[in-house]
Amino acid sequence: MVFSSLVFLYLFFPVNLIFYFISKNNTYRNIILLGFSLFFYAWGEPFFIFALLLSGIVNYSFALLIDKHKGTFKSRIFLYTAIIFDLSMIGIFKYYNFFVSNINFVLDTNIGFSSIGLPIGISFYTFQIISYVIDVYRQDVPAQKKFYKLLLYMSLYHQLIAGPIVRYIDVANEIDNRAIPSDKFSYGINRFIIGLLKKVIIANTAGQVATMFLDSNLNEISVLGAWLGIIMYSIQIYFDFSGYSDMAIGLGRMFGFTYKENFNYPYIAKSVQDFWRRWHISLSSFFRDYVYIPLGGNRKNFVRNVMIVWMLTGFWHGASWNFIIWGLYYGVFLLLERMVLSKILDKIPSVLRHVYLMLIVIIGWVFFYFIDIKEGLKFIGILFGYGNNPLYDIKFEVEFFNNVIFLIFAAFASTPVFKVIYRKLNERIVINNYRPSKLTVIVFNALILIISTILLVGQTYNPFLYFRF
Repeated sequence: MVFSSLVFLYLFFPVNLIFYFISKNNTYRNIILLGFSLFFYAWGEPFFIFALLLSGIVNYSFALLIDKHKGTFKSRIFLYTAIIFDLSMIGIFKYYNFFVSNINFVLDTNIGFSSIGLPIGISFYTFQIISYVIDVYRQDVPAQKKFYKLLLYMSLYHQLIAGPIVRYIDVANEIDNRAIPSDKFSYGINRFIIGLLKKVIIANTAGQVATMFLDSNLNEISVLGAWLGIIMYSIQIYFDFSGYSDMAIGLGRMFGFTYKENFNYPYIAKSVQDFWRRWHISLSSFFRDYVYIPLGGNRKNFVRNVMIVWMLTGFWHGASWNFIIWGLYYGVFLLLERMVLSKILDKIPSVLRHVYLMLIVIIGWVFFYFIDIKEGLKFIGILFGYGNNPLYDIKFEVEFFNNVIFLIFAAFASTPVFKVIYRKLNERIVINNYRPSKLTVIVFNALILIISTILLVGQTYNPFLYFRF
């Protein structure tokens, strides 16, 4: 089940709200939310809920032991054991076949592959629970004594399958004490609707055009068609991912949880470093706090630390060499900016710095999209005119002119311009001492919900991009 589905919008979510607000008792609400979260996760494949429960039980137990023996050698042993267990879980389910295929290739062996599928969201909830046991070990937060509360933290369906990565320390108080004033609930509705707009109206539209070019015969695609395809994919992945984060943040607010921002207009960045301060912020901060700094950060073996973190960042996204290359690609540019490029970038016009960043990001999405590295490199060659591909063709002309207005709208939507316009109008337009912002938001939300519903009814293209994670 995904947020951008009719089942969720018109059945699961309304029923969850009704049962949740029947009582104001926080224990009751926690149990209801836990039940609905487990049902949500079990909707697609009930078997994988056992992996979630096993992870919860093991980490709950080790966190109690870590807390009991805090400050001792035993505490460290329990921490390492918990982390090894968590990494083993994700290794077995997500990376086993990757390692086996590489071992078979290098050693010419014939080790059998696993037929077990990938539990949705395992990377998200595994990183969350790792951050929890580490924070307990660091004594940043006490161990949760009640198992169902820790399981609620792990399984909250708002952010379970597509993030953001929520740390226990950020919601620990809200698990026990949370209030939902009307302004917080209305903000949550509006934020959810904005995410729905991004996913259903922008990301799905861009994705249909992207696949039309990126999945076509690379010997026949035109140069401009290749550019249109990868630009549309860049639009799709940003609005899809940030849309899900917006919906998660909105759902959290409606149920009394405050999740941190995960995207901050990354496509307006002017350097790779700035881009990664804005893109998937929860993942970047996880690797910074739990990998980069413990390795030594900027103080010791800086180059090694950067490359390790970005190799792991790429590998986190998928069990394939193209993702590792994608991560290392960004690691190299971050090092270049730190050592050489930052001085150059400071001296050139802002617009050229933005072009530089977008070119790096768009080329990076080629490595992210193409599992076959040879195909990805061939596609990059086509982008820059290498080979016999035509400059343009009728397919490009038709799709470009059919979507030129959409491209302009998506470009503006990836910036804060609409937010600024709304704020300025709200400041200046006053009718009988009444600012019509609330009415405007209600009309906007209703309109987006109606349009999204029509699109979901009428189209079959509504991909879930996070099955790899």
